[in-house]
Amino acid sequence: MLRSIALPIARRIERLLERLGDRSDDTPVLEAYCGYSTPDALILRGRVLSHLREAEPDPRQSRWVNLRQMASLFLTDEVAGVSVRGGGARGVSDAEGYVTLAVDPHAADVAAGSAWAGVPVRIEGRPDTEIAFPVRLPASGARHIVISDIDDTMIETGAHSLARNLWTTFTGSLFTREVHGDAIRLMRRLTNGGRNPVFYVSSSPWNLHRFLDSLFVRNGVPRGPMFLRDLSITSEGVGASHGSHKGAAIDTILAANPGLTAYLMGDTGQRDAFIYRDAIHRHPDRIAGVALREPAPGAGADDAAAIAAIEAAGVPCWHGSDFDGALAHWAFDEDLT
Repeated sequence: MLRSIALPIARRIERLLERLGDRSDDTPVLEAYCGYSTPDALILRGRVLSHLREAEPDPRQSRWVNLRQMASLFLTDEVAGVSVRGGGARGVSDAEGYVTLAVDPHAADVAAGSAWAGVPVRIEGRPDTEIAFPVRLPASGARHIVISDIDDTMIETGAHSLARNLWTTFTGSLFTREVHGDAIRLMRRLTNGGRNPVFYVSSSPWNLHRFLDSLFVRNGVPRGPMFLRDLSITSEGVGASHGSHKGAAIDTILAANPGLTAYLMGDTGQRDAFIYRDAIHRHPDRIAGVALREPAPGAGADDAAAIAAIEAAGVPCWHGSDFDGALAHWAFDEDLT
Protein backbone atom coordinates (compact mmCIF):
# COMPACT_ATOMS: atom_id res chain seq x y z
CA MET A 1 0.00 0.00 0.00
CA LEU A 2 2.67 2.50 1.05
CA ARG A 3 4.82 1.50 -1.89
CA SER A 4 1.98 2.09 -4.38
CA ILE A 5 1.55 5.59 -2.96
CA ALA A 6 5.25 6.42 -2.62
CA LEU A 7 6.33 5.43 -6.14
CA PRO A 8 4.09 7.92 -8.01
CA ILE A 9 5.19 10.68 -5.61
CA ALA A 10 8.84 9.75 -6.15
CA ARG A 11 8.36 9.83 -9.92
CA ARG A 12 6.84 13.32 -9.72
CA ILE A 13 9.79 14.51 -7.65
CA GLU A 14 12.21 12.97 -10.15
CA ARG A 15 10.48 14.73 -13.07
CA LEU A 16 10.56 18.03 -11.17
CA LEU A 17 14.28 17.68 -10.51
CA GLU A 18 14.88 16.85 -14.16
CA ARG A 19 13.01 20.00 -15.24
CA LEU A 20 14.94 22.13 -12.75
CA GLY A 21 18.22 20.70 -14.00
CA ASP A 22 17.36 20.97 -17.69
CA ARG A 23 19.68 23.15 -19.70
CA SER A 24 18.66 22.34 -23.26
CA ASP A 25 20.73 25.25 -24.57
CA ASP A 26 23.95 23.50 -23.56
CA THR A 27 25.91 20.95 -25.58
CA PRO A 28 26.65 17.59 -23.89
CA VAL A 29 29.77 17.16 -21.76
CA LEU A 30 31.42 14.20 -20.02
CA GLU A 31 31.72 13.52 -16.32
CA ALA A 32 34.38 10.92 -15.50
CA TYR A 33 34.20 8.39 -12.68
CA CYS A 34 37.11 6.32 -11.37
CA GLY A 35 37.46 3.15 -13.39
CA TYR A 36 38.99 -0.20 -12.54
CA SER A 37 40.85 -3.05 -14.22
CA THR A 38 40.09 -6.70 -14.93
CA PRO A 39 42.52 -9.33 -16.18
CA ASP A 40 41.45 -8.50 -19.75
CA ALA A 41 40.52 -4.82 -19.88
CA LEU A 42 40.40 -1.41 -18.29
CA ILE A 43 36.82 -0.49 -17.40
CA LEU A 44 36.16 3.23 -17.90
CA ARG A 45 33.00 4.71 -16.43
CA GLY A 46 31.34 8.08 -16.77
CA ARG A 47 28.19 9.99 -17.63
CA VAL A 48 26.99 12.28 -20.41
CA LEU A 49 25.31 15.41 -19.06
CA SER A 50 24.05 18.65 -20.58
CA HIS A 51 26.48 20.53 -18.32
CA LEU A 52 28.47 20.17 -15.12
CA ARG A 53 27.43 21.93 -11.95
CA GLU A 54 30.51 23.06 -10.05
CA ALA A 55 30.75 25.31 -7.01
CA GLU A 56 33.86 26.07 -5.00
CA PRO A 57 33.10 25.56 -1.28
CA ASP A 58 34.24 28.10 1.27
CA PRO A 59 34.90 27.08 4.90
CA ARG A 60 33.13 30.26 6.05
CA GLN A 61 29.90 29.70 4.16
CA SER A 62 26.64 28.88 5.94
CA ARG A 63 24.79 25.60 6.01
CA TRP A 64 22.18 27.22 3.76
CA VAL A 65 24.82 27.80 1.08
CA ASN A 66 26.07 24.24 1.60
CA LEU A 67 22.51 23.03 1.11
CA ARG A 68 22.11 24.89 -2.16
CA GLN A 69 25.45 23.64 -3.48
CA MET A 70 24.81 20.02 -2.51
CA ALA A 71 21.25 20.08 -3.87
CA SER A 72 22.59 21.36 -7.19
CA LEU A 73 24.55 18.11 -7.59
CA PHE A 74 21.23 16.29 -7.92
CA LEU A 75 19.84 18.66 -10.56
CA THR A 76 21.53 16.82 -13.42
CA ASP A 77 20.25 16.75 -16.97
CA GLU A 78 21.35 13.39 -18.40
CA VAL A 79 21.77 12.92 -22.14
CA ALA A 80 20.96 9.52 -23.63
CA GLY A 81 22.06 8.02 -26.96
CA VAL A 82 25.37 9.88 -27.20
CA SER A 83 28.28 8.02 -28.81
CA VAL A 84 31.48 8.16 -26.77
CA ARG A 85 34.96 6.98 -27.82
CA GLY A 86 38.16 6.33 -25.92
CA GLY A 87 41.04 3.87 -25.87
CA GLY A 88 39.91 2.32 -29.14
CA ALA A 89 36.45 1.48 -27.77
CA ARG A 90 33.01 2.97 -28.37
CA GLY A 91 29.99 3.18 -26.11
CA VAL A 92 26.58 4.84 -26.12
CA SER A 93 25.08 6.60 -23.11
CA ASP A 94 21.98 4.92 -21.66
CA ALA A 95 18.70 6.48 -20.55
CA GLU A 96 20.36 7.97 -17.45
CA GLY A 97 23.44 9.17 -19.33
CA TYR A 98 25.79 6.47 -18.03
CA VAL A 99 28.44 5.06 -20.34
CA THR A 100 30.98 2.26 -19.85
CA LEU A 101 33.97 1.45 -22.05
CA ALA A 102 36.09 -1.70 -21.86
CA VAL A 103 39.46 -0.79 -23.38
CA ASP A 104 42.71 -2.60 -24.02
CA PRO A 105 45.11 -2.29 -21.04
CA HIS A 106 47.76 -0.88 -23.38
CA ALA A 107 45.49 2.08 -24.23
CA ALA A 108 46.51 3.86 -21.02
CA ASP A 109 49.54 6.11 -20.86
CA VAL A 110 51.10 4.77 -17.68
CA ALA A 111 53.85 6.49 -15.73
CA ALA A 112 56.45 4.14 -14.27
CA GLY A 113 55.37 2.81 -10.90
CA SER A 114 51.96 4.51 -11.00
CA ALA A 115 48.83 2.74 -9.77
CA TRP A 116 46.60 5.08 -11.80
CA ALA A 117 46.38 6.19 -15.41
CA GLY A 118 44.18 8.44 -17.50
CA VAL A 119 42.59 7.37 -20.78
CA PRO A 120 41.44 10.20 -23.11
CA VAL A 121 37.71 9.95 -23.84
CA ARG A 122 35.57 12.22 -25.98
CA ILE A 123 32.08 12.52 -27.36
CA GLU A 124 32.24 11.29 -30.93
CA GLY A 125 32.80 14.18 -33.32
CA ARG A 126 33.48 16.59 -30.44
CA PRO A 127 37.25 16.82 -29.75
CA ASP A 128 36.58 19.78 -27.44
CA THR A 129 34.87 17.42 -24.96
CA GLU A 130 37.93 15.20 -24.46
CA ILE A 131 38.88 14.51 -20.84
CA ALA A 132 40.98 11.84 -19.15
CA PHE A 133 38.99 9.07 -17.49
CA PRO A 134 40.97 7.90 -14.41
CA VAL A 135 41.41 4.16 -13.99
CA ARG A 136 43.00 2.04 -11.26
CA LEU A 137 45.58 -0.18 -12.94
CA PRO A 138 46.05 -3.91 -12.33
CA ALA A 139 47.34 -4.58 -8.84
CA SER A 140 50.86 -5.76 -9.61
CA GLY A 141 52.42 -7.07 -6.40
CA ALA A 142 49.20 -6.79 -4.40
CA ARG A 143 48.67 -9.24 -1.56
CA HIS A 144 44.96 -8.54 -1.13
CA ILE A 145 42.27 -5.98 -1.91
CA VAL A 146 40.07 -3.85 0.35
CA ILE A 147 36.34 -3.33 -0.14
CA SER A 148 34.76 -0.66 2.03
CA ASP A 149 31.44 0.99 2.63
CA ILE A 150 31.49 4.81 2.86
CA ASP A 151 28.67 6.24 5.01
CA ASP A 152 29.34 5.77 8.75
CA THR A 153 32.29 3.54 7.82
CA MET A 154 34.69 6.12 6.37
CA ILE A 155 32.72 9.31 7.02
CA GLU A 156 30.24 10.37 9.71
CA THR A 157 26.78 10.36 8.15
CA GLY A 158 24.16 8.92 10.47
CA ALA A 159 22.96 6.59 7.71
CA HIS A 160 21.02 4.52 10.25
CA SER A 161 18.67 7.52 10.59
CA LEU A 162 17.16 8.84 7.33
CA ALA A 163 16.55 12.33 8.75
CA ARG A 164 20.07 12.62 10.14
CA ASN A 165 21.55 11.18 6.94
CA LEU A 166 19.80 13.77 4.75
CA TRP A 167 20.70 16.64 7.07
CA THR A 168 24.36 15.65 7.22
CA THR A 169 24.61 15.03 3.48
CA PHE A 170 22.92 18.20 2.29
CA THR A 171 24.20 20.75 4.82
CA GLY A 172 27.85 19.66 4.88
CA SER A 173 30.77 20.55 2.63
CA LEU A 174 34.32 19.43 1.87
CA PHE A 175 35.40 21.47 4.90
CA THR A 176 32.82 20.26 7.40
CA ARG A 177 32.24 16.56 6.62
CA GLU A 178 34.07 14.40 9.16
CA VAL A 179 36.25 11.51 8.00
CA HIS A 180 36.91 8.99 10.76
CA GLY A 181 40.57 9.00 11.77
CA ASP A 182 40.49 5.34 12.78
CA ALA A 183 39.14 4.42 9.33
CA ILE A 184 41.97 6.32 7.65
CA ARG A 185 44.56 4.57 9.83
CA LEU A 186 43.15 1.13 9.06
CA MET A 187 42.78 1.86 5.35
CA ARG A 188 46.37 3.08 5.06
CA ARG A 189 47.67 -0.07 6.72
CA LEU A 190 45.56 -2.31 4.50
CA THR A 191 46.45 -0.53 1.25
CA ASN A 192 50.16 -0.33 2.17
CA GLY A 193 51.08 2.79 0.23
CA GLY A 194 48.85 1.89 -2.71
CA ARG A 195 50.27 -1.62 -3.21
CA ASN A 196 46.88 -3.14 -2.35
CA PRO A 197 43.92 -1.55 -4.16
CA VAL A 198 40.78 -0.33 -2.42
CA PHE A 199 37.24 -0.27 -3.79
CA TYR A 200 34.31 1.61 -2.25
CA VAL A 201 30.74 0.29 -2.32
CA SER A 202 27.95 2.57 -1.19
CA SER A 203 24.26 3.29 -1.60
CA SER A 204 25.09 6.96 -2.13
CA PRO A 205 24.09 8.17 -5.62
CA TRP A 206 26.53 8.68 -8.49
CA ASN A 207 25.75 12.40 -8.24
CA LEU A 208 28.06 12.48 -5.19
CA HIS A 209 31.03 10.80 -6.88
CA ARG A 210 33.02 13.98 -7.48
CA PHE A 211 32.26 15.26 -3.97
CA LEU A 212 33.27 12.00 -2.27
CA ASP A 213 36.41 11.61 -4.38
CA SER A 214 37.47 15.18 -3.52
CA LEU A 215 36.64 14.65 0.17
CA PHE A 216 38.84 11.55 0.32
CA VAL A 217 41.74 13.26 -1.45
CA ARG A 218 41.48 16.26 0.88
CA ASN A 219 41.61 14.02 3.97
CA GLY A 220 44.32 11.65 2.80
CA VAL A 221 42.00 8.67 2.33
CA PRO A 222 43.42 6.13 -0.17
CA ARG A 223 41.72 6.64 -3.51
CA GLY A 224 39.79 3.85 -5.18
CA PRO A 225 37.05 3.15 -7.72
CA MET A 226 33.58 3.72 -6.29
CA PHE A 227 30.51 1.60 -6.92
CA LEU A 228 27.64 3.96 -6.21
CA ARG A 229 23.93 3.71 -6.96
CA ASP A 230 21.63 5.08 -9.62
CA LEU A 231 18.63 6.66 -7.92
CA SER A 232 16.33 6.69 -10.93
CA ILE A 233 12.72 5.65 -10.25
CA THR A 234 11.71 2.22 -11.52
CA SER A 235 8.75 -0.09 -10.93
CA GLU A 236 10.84 -1.74 -8.21
CA GLY A 237 11.42 1.52 -6.35
CA VAL A 238 14.32 3.98 -6.20
CA GLY A 239 17.26 2.28 -7.91
CA ALA A 240 18.57 -1.09 -6.78
CA SER A 241 18.01 -2.06 -3.16
CA HIS A 242 20.78 -1.35 -0.66
CA GLY A 243 21.67 -5.00 -0.16
CA SER A 244 21.42 -6.16 -3.77
CA HIS A 245 23.46 -3.18 -5.00
CA LYS A 246 26.30 -3.76 -2.54
CA GLY A 247 26.26 -7.51 -3.02
CA ALA A 248 26.45 -7.19 -6.82
CA ALA A 249 29.29 -4.67 -6.52
CA ILE A 250 31.28 -7.03 -4.27
CA ASP A 251 30.77 -9.84 -6.80
CA THR A 252 32.04 -7.59 -9.61
CA ILE A 253 35.10 -6.49 -7.65
CA LEU A 254 36.08 -10.01 -6.65
CA ALA A 255 35.67 -11.22 -10.25
CA ALA A 256 37.91 -8.37 -11.44
CA ASN A 257 40.64 -9.39 -8.97
CA PRO A 258 40.92 -13.18 -9.17
CA GLY A 259 43.41 -14.82 -6.85
CA LEU A 260 43.33 -12.02 -4.28
CA THR A 261 41.53 -12.22 -0.95
CA ALA A 262 39.60 -9.23 0.35
CA TYR A 263 39.19 -7.36 3.63
CA LEU A 264 35.70 -5.91 4.07
CA MET A 265 34.98 -2.72 6.02
CA GLY A 266 31.48 -1.57 6.92
CA ASP A 267 29.11 -0.72 9.75
CA THR A 268 26.12 -2.22 11.47
CA GLY A 269 23.86 0.76 10.74
CA GLN A 270 22.91 -0.40 7.22
CA ARG A 271 22.97 -4.20 7.44
CA ASP A 272 26.53 -4.59 6.18
CA ALA A 273 26.95 -7.61 8.47
CA PHE A 274 24.25 -9.44 6.49
CA ILE A 275 25.63 -8.32 3.12
CA TYR A 276 29.14 -9.44 4.03
CA ARG A 277 27.90 -12.72 5.53
CA ASP A 278 26.17 -13.54 2.25
CA ALA A 279 29.24 -12.53 0.22
CA ILE A 280 31.33 -14.96 2.27
CA HIS A 281 28.89 -17.74 1.46
CA ARG A 282 29.02 -16.92 -2.26
CA HIS A 283 32.81 -16.60 -2.30
CA PRO A 284 34.31 -19.10 0.15
CA ASP A 285 38.01 -18.58 0.89
CA ARG A 286 38.01 -15.10 -0.72
CA ILE A 287 37.33 -13.00 2.39
CA ALA A 288 40.28 -12.62 4.79
CA GLY A 289 38.60 -10.45 7.42
CA VAL A 290 35.64 -8.20 8.21
CA ALA A 291 35.57 -5.00 10.29
CA LEU A 292 32.26 -3.40 11.32
CA ARG A 293 31.82 -0.06 13.02
CA GLU A 294 28.92 0.04 15.48
CA PRO A 295 27.38 3.52 15.24
CA ALA A 296 24.62 4.50 17.67
CA PRO A 297 22.53 2.67 18.69
CA GLY A 298 25.09 -0.09 18.12
CA ALA A 299 24.68 -3.67 16.94
CA GLY A 300 21.35 -5.33 17.62
CA ALA A 301 20.50 -8.99 18.01
CA ASP A 302 20.14 -9.53 14.24
CA ASP A 303 23.55 -8.00 13.57
CA ALA A 304 25.05 -10.14 16.34
CA ALA A 305 23.66 -13.25 14.67
CA ALA A 306 25.12 -12.22 11.30
CA ILE A 307 28.50 -11.51 12.94
CA ALA A 308 28.41 -14.93 14.58
CA ALA A 309 27.72 -16.50 11.17
CA ILE A 310 30.72 -14.68 9.70
CA GLU A 311 32.98 -16.01 12.45
CA ALA A 312 31.48 -19.50 12.08
CA ALA A 313 32.51 -19.42 8.41
CA GLY A 314 36.11 -19.00 9.56
CA VAL A 315 36.40 -15.27 8.82
CA PRO A 316 37.59 -13.10 11.73
CA CYS A 317 35.14 -10.24 12.29
CA TRP A 318 36.08 -7.19 14.36
CA HIS A 319 33.17 -5.04 15.55
CA GLY A 320 33.13 -2.06 17.86
CA SER A 321 32.81 1.71 18.08
CA ASP A 322 36.01 2.15 16.05
CA PHE A 323 38.42 0.14 13.88
CA ASP A 324 41.53 0.43 16.04
CA GLY A 325 41.39 -3.19 17.20
CA ALA A 326 40.77 -4.76 13.79
CA LEU A 327 44.38 -5.54 12.81
CA ALA A 328 45.10 -7.35 16.07
CA HIS A 329 41.83 -9.28 15.83
CA TRP A 330 42.74 -10.39 12.31
CA ALA A 331 46.37 -11.15 13.28
CA PHE A 332 47.26 -8.92 10.32
CA ASP A 333 51.04 -8.73 9.93
CA GLU A 334 51.81 -7.46 6.41
CA ASP A 335 55.25 -5.90 6.11
CA LEU A 336 54.92 -2.18 5.39
CA THR A 337 58.28 -1.87 3.67
